[in-house]
Amino acid sequence: MIEIKNVSKTYNGKKKALDKVSFTVNDGEIFAFIGHNGAGKTTLIKSIVGILEFNEGDILINGKSIKKDPIACKKEIAYIPDNPDLYENMKAIDFINFICDMYEVNKEDRNKNIKKYADILELSDNLGDEISSFSHGMKQKVALIAALSHDPKILIMDEPFVGLDPKAVYDMKNIMKSMVKENKTIFYSTHILDVAEKICDRVAIIKSGKIVKVGKMSEIKGDESLEQVFLELGDK
Repeated sequence: MIEIKNVSKTYNGKKKALDKVSFTVNDGEIFAFIGHNGAGKTTLIKSIVGILEFNEGDILINGKSIKKDPIACKKEIAYIPDNPDLYENMKAIDFINFICDMYEVNKEDRNKNIKKYADILELSDNLGDEISSFSHGMKQKVALIAALSHDPKILIMDEPFVGLDPKAVYDMKNIMKSMVKENKTIFYSTHILDVAEKICDRVAIIKSGKIVKVGKMSEIKGDESLEQVFLELGDK
């Protein structure tokens, strides 16, 4: 569970990127976080995973404060940014093992998970290659495999489908659905609203640093599409 409590973040003492943001992401659900560019999505995500400090409020990861106990929180999280920075001179398998080492994943579990997700994402034949030789989509797959290999309780992603081919998008959606069946939490931002509408249980919409809508997907969109709701809110 992710509990975001009255979180505010100001840049340079002037621009308020987040303004008393509050909502909860429950166990066993896929939660979409949407908003225009510059609305505050990435700022909040980086605050949740402990990359950015925030000025007010708190964020709890399964009951632990990211401010007070960041290491314990990060042990339960896998974070995939919109443009993963990988070690280009490493082989893909070495990078994935490096991540597993940081999370202290034993050899049996890591081998099982690496094989599972590399097979699903069709990267098994390329694990021995240097990351520098990969396309953006292949790098995204490496980041996904590394994140999933330590079996996180909470998966946080910023635009996870960008750069992935249609087959990989399909496979990733199935991975997400499988994770929530294990009562794990998935929180991600996206501009691909039709996908969010189909697979997400709940959604929050942010505008100019403030949450303007939050709730069950069916209740937020009603008889409209999520895209229509989003565009209507943007005009207000």
